[in-house]
Amino acid sequence: MGLGLSLPTLYRAQAQSNRSQGASFGRAKSLIVLYLHGGHAQQETWDPKPEGPLPERGEFSAIATSVPGTFIGELLPRSAALMHRMALIRSLSHGNANHVQASLPAMTGHSHPPGSESRGDVPPSLTDFPPFGAVLNHLRRQGPLPTWVQIGPQMRRFNGTAIHGQTPGFLGARYSPLVVDQNLRPDDVRVGAVSPQEGIPLVRLTGRRQLLQQVNDQRRRLDQVAEVQSFDAFQQRALNLLTSSATARAFELAAEPASLRDRYGRTDFGQGCLLARRLVEAGVPIVNVHFCQTPEGSWDTHGRHFSQMKDHLCPIFDRALSALVTDLDQRGLLEQTLVMPTAEFGRTPNINRNAGRDHWPFVYSVALAGGGVRPGIVHGASDNIAAHPTAHPQHPRDLAATVYHLLGVPHDTIIHDHTNRPHSLVIGQKIDALLV
Repeated sequence: MGLGLSLPTLYRAQAQSNRSQGASFGRAKSLIVLYLHGGHAQQETWDPKPEGPLPERGEFSAIATSVPGTFIGELLPRSAALMHRMALIRSLSHGNANHVQASLPAMTGHSHPPGSESRGDVPPSLTDFPPFGAVLNHLRRQGPLPTWVQIGPQMRRFNGTAIHGQTPGFLGARYSPLVVDQNLRPDDVRVGAVSPQEGIPLVRLTGRRQLLQQVNDQRRRLDQVAEVQSFDAFQQRALNLLTSSATARAFELAAEPASLRDRYGRTDFGQGCLLARRLVEAGVPIVNVHFCQTPEGSWDTHGRHFSQMKDHLCPIFDRALSALVTDLDQRGLLEQTLVMPTAEFGRTPNINRNAGRDHWPFVYSVALAGGGVRPGIVHGASDNIAAHPTAHPQHPRDLAATVYHLLGVPHDTIIHDHTNRPHSLVIGQKIDALLV
């Protein structure tokens, strides 16, 4: 099924699929991806091994959760109290330990061709498979609000290479996200990505729309190449965003009560999660919130792993995630919003000489909440040092298949690249144990 179908045709296909694929199909109207770039350690988060050998099990223990018999790392006490609203996968596994490349299957469900691991930190390509956001942008572009928003800086390695899965790949630049990259902590924060420049009233921006149309009409007579058409789309979208009252309201983070902003945490990640809640409440289908390199450290904990996890990473993440899940639940939005904290891989069982854990794609854990996910369950298991799956191994393509199922995208959907070559969107198997 091609994504170029009209919306009525698509909705009919979704309704037919819903009847044949179960009640969970299409339950998620929105997706919030919390991307922990660098890879969070399964041992200190969702899959602790308190009875495992030292030093592999690490310095921290496990705590009981709101689900009897389920334990998670002691550094996530707020999340532990909400485990009855969440689900865990403890058996995700693949073979690529490179940050840049491993982020592609995490964001898309599709890996680079075999043997590409040897190429190292190659930058994103126009031939990359598109991530969830670009696909939904291609599928659901409608109304004044953006379809895909990325909150936080573009995720890059220390050598400057952007990680994969942040750009629209072969779908083309017109399906890029709206990027919010700024300090969101001030009381009077104003989101610059959707704010007119000071001194330019909205009436003048509206007048520019007519002038822009005249200029574009002339230019099209001279050049009809794809790049120009994409540029037109960017200009039109920018004007729509800047002149839309719905957009202004959705991004008005400063309108939130100070007490609620404090509950999420006055950090960029915490405020990004709060902004994500505002956006999905307004009807934005997909929001990515990036938790990447910060002045205090990152999830790529090759050194000082335990101190970074205890003092910085886990407290910020735990506060923001628990606030987000609770806030969505209290507003009646959790059942229609899929929240997915994820990353490209986990961390090694071994502790290196710098008191760090290194890259480990062979088993890692992610959490899910809302949007048709069966709450309170743990799917899969790992061995006593969290090194390899021992039950229900799953590839990122299976997680992607589950996400698309919950979003109501039929499993046989075909998308086309810029050469009109067809590609199967879903190549994994949805994880039925996770579904209501």
